[in-house]
Amino acid sequence: MADNRLPEEGDRIAKLLARAGVASRREIERMIADGRIAIDGKVLDTPAVKLANLNGVTVDGKAVGRAEAARLFAFHKPSGLITAERDPRGRPTIYTALRNALPRDAGRVIPVGRLDFTTEGLLMLTNDGELKRAMELPSSGIPRTYRARAFGDVTQAQLDELIEGVEIDGIRYGRIEADLERGSGKNRWVEMTLTEGKNREVRRVLEHLGLQVNRLLRTAYGPFELADLPRGQAVEIRQADVERFRKQLRRGGQL
Repeated sequence: MADNRLPEEGDRIAKLLARAGVASRREIERMIADGRIAIDGKVLDTPAVKLANLNGVTVDGKAVGRAEAARLFAFHKPSGLITAERDPRGRPTIYTALRNALPRDAGRVIPVGRLDFTTEGLLMLTNDGELKRAMELPSSGIPRTYRARAFGDVTQAQLDELIEGVEIDGIRYGRIEADLERGSGKNRWVEMTLTEGKNREVRRVLEHLGLQVNRLLRTAYGPFELADLPRGQAVEIRQADVERFRKQLRRGGQL
């Protein structure tokens, strides 16, 4: 489109498409740059366009449906699954398990953040790209809680020092609340709550303390808990709870 001026009303197209579950805003901007998105048959060449709705918008030549209400699912990810749609190495992905775990009307869902191949536990899924982005932003301050089984020696005093954050190989990790669970022997469970969720953060911090993590389980993401959800199963978060959570994010300026 030659005219890049923004209409006075509506939302940016990337935001609308993200809300419709097409992809994240950043990915949609890349799709626009690649010429994959059009309006009324005219290929879009800028994300700086506002629309009242998605009428006439196509992605790869296919019409985009109306954005549905935001839905959120809790999934108990087993170890041995990739958090992606496909894996070049042919390893099974979360979508292999989700075929039978999600309700038939779930539609397309995308993971909120990632869990490593061997990491288990709570993985949140949504059909709303904007909600996904807001939940992933470090600035949202959403706490993530993990239980790690680690081999080695550590004291509670050492773990308490993580409350001030720690720098490892030039990377700064923020405030971490860590508690050593009762027990004896070299294999001990450590519960850790953090808000940034940097790549492999729990493993790297514990390895920095001389521990070898041999099992890692995420038990909570914000107000949502794994609880007794069976491994490989998913449950939908009640709509009232989703809306309450979205309001909290809006108050924090994340939506």
